Amino acid sequence: MLEGKAVLRETDMPEQMQSHAMELAYQALDLHEVSDCQSIAHYIKQKFDDVYGPAWHCVVGKDFGCCITHLSGSFIFFRVEMMEFLIFKDGGDFSESKEEAIGVLQQFQKSDT
Repeated sequence: MLEGKAVLRETDMPEQMQSHAMELAYQALDLHEVSDCQSIAHYIKQKFDDVYGPAWHCVVGKDFGCCITHLSGSFIFFRVEMMEFLIFKDGGDFSESKEEAIGVLQQFQKSDT
């Protein structure tokens, strides 16, 4: 198990959900070898699916890049020592995700003027 404190890199999740994500990361690290990133990610993904509904994704590793689309309020990226954790929920309904993306873009454009 890694003993370090979780360091939040970026998120738009509510604080309670952030705490839950980090708690699950520690649980997964207790249950699995640190080198078994797939089992760690699978554990966290299943727990998030059980509690918050389906379509969650989890990426765990020491060095990875990503470019994702996620539902608003469902993204967290943090690390525990050398392990990075990315958890997000995918948009199950494309039209809803598109509307959210347009809303965010419009808000950004308004604040830019």
